[in-house]
Amino acid sequence: MKLFLDTGDAESIRTAQLTGLLDGVTTNPSLIARTGRDFREVAAEICRLVPGPVSIEAMADNAEAMVAEAEDIRGLGPNVVVKIPMTAQGLKAVPVLERDRKIKTNVTMIFSATQAFLAMKAGASYISIVLSRLDAVGNDSGALISDTMLIKANYRFTSQVIAGSVKTQNHVLHCLRAGVDVATVPEALFFQLFEHPLTEKGLEGFRSDWNRSRATAAGVVG
Repeated sequence: MKLFLDTGDAESIRTAQLTGLLDGVTTNPSLIARTGRDFREVAAEICRLVPGPVSIEAMADNAEAMVAEAEDIRGLGPNVVVKIPMTAQGLKAVPVLERDRKIKTNVTMIFSATQAFLAMKAGASYISIVLSRLDAVGNDSGALISDTMLIKANYRFTSQVIAGSVKTQNHVLHCLRAGVDVATVPEALFFQLFEHPLTEKGLEGFRSDWNRSRATAAGVVG
């Protein structure tokens, strides 16, 4: 499973990149607005920082305008993937962008298995299920992930399924079990995945024993 950072902060991306395990980035106007910087300036910087795909939102509300906006967004970097809303107009724009303009799309704001089916059928490179919003209203995001992966397998769709806005390690684990293609995580969760209290406890024990053995050896030599 690929790991994308969900952020508009370039410094967070630089830090995650140092691990060698970051595969891409997703962002949106709200995340970039938190930086207090110009949207296009930040988006272009992120595209330069990340060798993998960078999903950037198109805000138009009809297919023709989405196509025009996507062509403009593509100019921010060769690794741009344009986020398209899960609407009838959005899915109308997807095949135009994918087949005619050779622009990769990420259909976002998917909250049902039938929406996921339509987005894959439209030919999107990526489709994004937003887990945290589903959980907030009491829906079973895990069931939706499993259903989507089953639909993908049944009909041999090629879209990569993104579990978006993943907030907990349990979410990550369910995505791994279901065979999700990509999970987007905030910086805090990305680094939390490296940690476990038993790992730290074990390493502390090794360090303590190592230091004690060195002290003993030094005393013998002395």
